[in-house]
Amino acid sequence: MAGTEAAWQLLNAEIPVIIHEMRGVKPTNAHNTDGLAEMVCSNSFRSDDPENNAVGLLHEEMRRLGSLMMEAAEHTKVPAGSALAVDRDLFSDYVQSKLLAHPLFTLERGEVDAIPPEEWGNVIIATGPLTSDNLAKAILEITGVDELQFFDAIAPIIYKETIDFNKAWFQSRYDKGANEGAGGADYINCPMSREQYYNFIDAITDGEKSDYKEWERDIPFFEGCMPIEVMAERGRETLSFGPMKPVGLSNPHSDERPYAVVQLRQDNKLGTLYNMVGFQTKLKYNFQKEIFRKIPGLEKAEFARLGGLHRNTFINSPKLLDDQLRLKSMPRLRFAGQITGVEGYVESGAMGIMAGRFLAAETQGTSITSPPIVTAFGALINHITGGHIEGAGTAKTFQPMNVNFGIMPPLEIKKIDGRKIKRKDRKPLKAKRALEALESWLHQTK
Repeated sequence: MAGTEAAWQLLNAEIPVIIHEMRGVKPTNAHNTDGLAEMVCSNSFRSDDPENNAVGLLHEEMRRLGSLMMEAAEHTKVPAGSALAVDRDLFSDYVQSKLLAHPLFTLERGEVDAIPPEEWGNVIIATGPLTSDNLAKAILEITGVDELQFFDAIAPIIYKETIDFNKAWFQSRYDKGANEGAGGADYINCPMSREQYYNFIDAITDGEKSDYKEWERDIPFFEGCMPIEVMAERGRETLSFGPMKPVGLSNPHSDERPYAVVQLRQDNKLGTLYNMVGFQTKLKYNFQKEIFRKIPGLEKAEFARLGGLHRNTFINSPKLLDDQLRLKSMPRLRFAGQITGVEGYVESGAMGIMAGRFLAAETQGTSITSPPIVTAFGALINHITGGHIEGAGTAKTFQPMNVNFGIMPPLEIKKIDGRKIKRKDRKPLKAKRALEALESWLHQTK
């Protein structure tokens, strides 16, 4: 997705492009065809609602930047309610045919098993989560052994505004932390009684687990990213002595000492998103929502991302990339798509658009800034190149992210006509702000 979108942006700027595609010569464990832009996991680009869903907003932003994905989707879509879904074979055929028809485009089949040589000039690496082993090793050599991840342990992320602070509270263990001078309030804590904890453990162990894909089955569990359901199966008290231990915490809402505590840690600089500490899981999504909403304070929680545990390949972008998606140590290389730390077809394609535009401007002897952070494009770039909270931009904590309104700054206004903005109106207002900012940015870059 990212490679084809980057190519299309460059071609539209009258810049010749060669796409090197391994499939057709060497298959992957997930793809079924050798077609460009093959959709592997789903035929859906998710919600197409530009006012109330951040993915739908990103769709609209991509359309305004001449997205080949969105054009192809419009020509190959199938009924899917408010979602944008396509016939995946027709979609791939459309993208590939459109590129092959362009006189400045070349498709070369074959594996790139090393960092492209300098004589290739500027290169965009858009290999997704299934980067070939040989190229992944080559990337490791130029980025460092700790800067490329092959095992993706993801904890759920929650919108802060949906947490009930009549039950939850801010505090660090023993009041230590970054805010120690203000009482050590780095974490949000959700307490559980003994009965609530045991009911929670039963729900976790009884919950339906997701199946591993065939090529994920040989991935071992690491002690540092053990799924909570695996920990719970080791013993009913395991979690209460692990990520849910209550020590060093005091509940301001009750004199009763909590038997267990779920902690949430700030996940972005804006302070709008919090992740559930130590809660990586392979529970199916519907079970995650049902079970995690049993936690006191999270009964009405809305999730920016649910948990998961699977093989992935992504670089430590906050440390390695600049805001033009260039590798700081080797600026002739740009990265785009899932390898940068975004999740999903749409987000990958969006980063391809940006990489293509940045490179096109550079090739033409000009430069453009990243879109404003209030846009979906800008928020994604900010997340992968610096939006993580300070100290979290490391290979151990930086994790892929879908686009969501939580990675965009809060609204500057709190009231309209003297009335407080209702929660249901915040997303449409953020979407309106984003599109206005994008239009202004596009005008400035022409």
